[in-house]
Formats: sequence, structure tokens, C-alpha cells
Amino acid sequence: MSELLGKPFITQIGILVHDIEATSRAYADFLGVDKPEIGLTDTADIAQTRYNGAPTEARAKLAFFDLGSVQLELIEPDHEPSTWRDYLNEHGEGPHHIAFVVEGMQEKITLFEGKGFPLQQKGEYPGGRYAYMDTFKDLKVIVELLENDKKRTGEG
Repeated sequence: MSELLGKPFITQIGILVHDIEATSRAYADFLGVDKPEIGLTDTADIAQTRYNGAPTEARAKLAFFDLGSVQLELIEPDHEPSTWRDYLNEHGEGPHHIAFVVEGMQEKITLFEGKGFPLQQKGEYPGGRYAYMDTFKDLKVIVELLENDKKRTGEG
């Protein structure tokens, strides 16, 4: 088992796009599935987004395709500072990250940083949190860590 990840199962592949409507339609046609709803990330006060250590107002439109054990995430960022915007500007459209579900987010961030992979961006989403670790130099893609809150049982 990986010290950095626990069980190293890819749960998501994130792809940056300029036009999420057109790209999600193209993927839906290609996969033979319905086009997913396109959502918008939460505002900064809720998401608590930080990029390179500083708060940012960055938001993105998102579309998710659930493909068995892997989810495909399409991301169209706004123009505020973020890993999404900078990566899209520098590399163009295409793969941005591979994501893994972890437990103990802060501990995992510390382990990654100890291996020379700095925290690039982090934030909250309903039911959990994410962290993008800058692994591009070695892995040619960013690694996203996802931590979902444990569901409580036996209540209500």
C-alpha cells in the first residue's frame, strides 16, 4: 500500500476545457449517455479556496461523467487565479489531474510536501474537501486528493 495514498485507486480524471457545453455534449455523444448537468463551484466564502497559499475567488463550471470505477470531470475555469486557469493557460485543454480518495487530508498533504510535491490549491465542497498537489514535474499530471466526510449512522 502506498504511504502517500493508502489504496492507490484512481477515482477521477479531470480535464480542462474552454467550452464545457460543447465538450460535455461531445463526450455524451461519444459515450452514448445523457449530457450531465453542469454545475458551478461554490463561492469563495463557502469553498474557502486557496491557491498557492492565498485566498482566491476562483470558480469553475463542472460536469461529471460516472464511468464505472472512474469519474470523468470536465472543468471550465473562470479567469480568477487558480490551478485550473494557470494550467489551462500554460498547457491548453486536456488532462489536468488524476484523483485519489484519501483519509486524513492534512497528514497526506504533509507526506506529499515531504516528498517534494507542494500543495497547490485546496478547498471545500459539500461533504468533503480537495487538495491539488503539484506532482507535474515527476508525474506529468497533478494529483488531486479527495477526502469525503464520513456518514454518520444511527442518527435521526
